[in-house]
Amino acid sequence: MQNLSTLLESIPPSATVAVMNRAKALQAAGEDVILLAGGDPDFDTPVHIQDAAIAAIRAGNTHYPAPSKGTREAVEAIGAKFEQDTGIAVNPNTQIIVTPSGKWALSLALGAMLNAGDEVLYFEPVWVSYPPLIRLNGGVPVAVALDGEKGWEISADLIRNKITPRTKAIMVTTPSNPTGRVLTQNEVAAIVAVALEHDLYVITDEIYEKLIFDGRKHIPLASQAGMAERTVTVNGMSKGYAMTGWRLGWLVAPEPIARLAAILHSQTLTAASSFGMVAIVAALQGSQAATVQMRESYQARRDYMVAALNTIDGIECPSIEGAFYLFPRFTKTRKNSVEIAEYLLEEAMVAGTPGSAFGKAGEGYIRFAISTAMRDLERAVERLARVVPTME
Repeated sequence: MQNLSTLLESIPPSATVAVMNRAKALQAAGEDVILLAGGDPDFDTPVHIQDAAIAAIRAGNTHYPAPSKGTREAVEAIGAKFEQDTGIAVNPNTQIIVTPSGKWALSLALGAMLNAGDEVLYFEPVWVSYPPLIRLNGGVPVAVALDGEKGWEISADLIRNKITPRTKAIMVTTPSNPTGRVLTQNEVAAIVAVALEHDLYVITDEIYEKLIFDGRKHIPLASQAGMAERTVTVNGMSKGYAMTGWRLGWLVAPEPIARLAAILHSQTLTAASSFGMVAIVAALQGSQAATVQMRESYQARRDYMVAALNTIDGIECPSIEGAFYLFPRFTKTRKNSVEIAEYLLEEAMVAGTPGSAFGKAGEGYIRFAISTAMRDLERAVERLARVVPTME
């Protein structure tokens, strides 16, 4: 038999999925595992969004959508949101693609931008899928390592130190998965300065932008001077609207990038679901009360968990500014992050994701998702308090 894809053989499976699969196998065997390794909100999709999609299905809206890159209603709703957020008007017919997941929107952006060997910078710790997505689209992932001791702060010099003649783009997430950081104006200015100096594209992943705490404001990269023509904005329904299972996202891009992305989209997945596009319109144009309620709940869970974890000997847990992940450091053990995660699962029945899954800068950390019920978080703290202080 001939060899199969060496590229895919070289790409590891998602560490988050691997931990969740093992934890769910233990649950299926009757173990009382507390799942803090995933990123799935414990809320249901708001009822008015459900109702809109169900009505669309019952009305026969189950065929190929037209155009395939997004119905008129969907792309106009996304365009209106983008203009409200950034102050920049876009052509919804030529600059927006509705996608089956934000992850696919990221892949489309990379596919439209990259030629073989082009380098893409990303900030580490990084969401586990960024480096594989870059490689799958012919690029070379280059980590810009951030320092937890310095609050994971981004600076222009850190970025400049990784620039080469092959650098093509910078990938940015705010709020960050896994660190929960929200970019400040100074950090945004640093990214903008380097992008303009070196004529780079920027892909900004804003999937958590509805989940920002303490009155902080989200700063869209595309809104900054000189950035609209070089920025692809990726967003979606999964996190802010508790719609992970719907698989709905989008990208907003300069026309040359969007044109190529649309070719890749049409030749691969064709389209997001037609009734899903109805759900997008209902979400963006309907009441935002449920999203506000979810954000407030996550903020309350953050307040509880950060305070509680910091009382445990051997854990240092900085607060977070957005998203729904904590990224505590385990300070009194010789174990690496994979070994820590295994120990916590075996001894405490608490599933977290090892920090090394998010790059070398994440070593020594564990990511805990707080997108689960408060009672489970309380039980997790009780268990961690029992086993962490004695972990060698």
